[in-house]
Amino acid sequence: MGEELGCINEVLTIVSMLSVPSVFFQPKDRAEESDAAREKFFVPESDHLTLLNDYLQWKEHQYCGDWCNDYFLHVKGLRKAREVRSQLPDILKTSKIPLTSCGHDWDVIRKAICSAYFHNAARLKGVGEYINCRNGMPCHLHPRSALYDLGYTPEYVVYRELILTTKEYMQGATAVEPQWLAELGPMFFSVKELDTSMLEHKKRQKEEKTAMEEEMENLRKERAEVEKESKERERQRKHYTFDSLNPLSYFQAIQRQTKKENKL
Repeated sequence: MGEELGCINEVLTIVSMLSVPSVFFQPKDRAEESDAAREKFFVPESDHLTLLNDYLQWKEHQYCGDWCNDYFLHVKGLRKAREVRSQLPDILKTSKIPLTSCGHDWDVIRKAICSAYFHNAARLKGVGEYINCRNGMPCHLHPRSALYDLGYTPEYVVYRELILTTKEYMQGATAVEPQWLAELGPMFFSVKELDTSMLEHKKRQKEEKTAMEEEMENLRKERAEVEKESKERERQRKHYTFDSLNPLSYFQAIQRQTKKENKL
């Protein structure tokens, strides 16, 4: 699916990161500090995209080990992922699959992820609580998931696996569109309502932002116009004051006033 959607390069990185244990570590005496560092890498729609972001940030910093220590990342795990990552393009060449990239359009990566895990799709039931779309098994967003504090709770997610502690928590969750589930798993899913789409939500947010920006621009223009009129009135007032100090203007004003009184 990565080949079809043109995001093979990003998919390879995610696969590499999934092939190693979690690259984050949390010292007991620095729990809050490590959590804050971890949140800087969050991509709110996906734990998988968060892994991609981890790797890309490490790459941007020249694969530096000290940088990993600063952000509580296991440098050995990242290096292992990099080793796996370096081998995958050779497999692509053997299969004659071109290496493509989607750039910053990460929504297509979410669709590729959905194609791998559509059988582990879950629908929102309550606050942070989901049920598996196929068997009704309850499952929950893990508190350390990038989706946990998203603000907007996605209606549908897919997950890599469930881990059981105090609850059944979804490991590796990614928000998906219901249309994708119907397209990729038509034997299991169909879409009755389209208003739950995260893409629609993002579209509405963009429209609202544009409308707000237009409103602010109109308000700025109105204020500028009012300020301009105020300055013009102030200029005229000063001009009149200066004229009134002119003896000739003052004498002419007295004459006009006298004529008016005579007429009365």
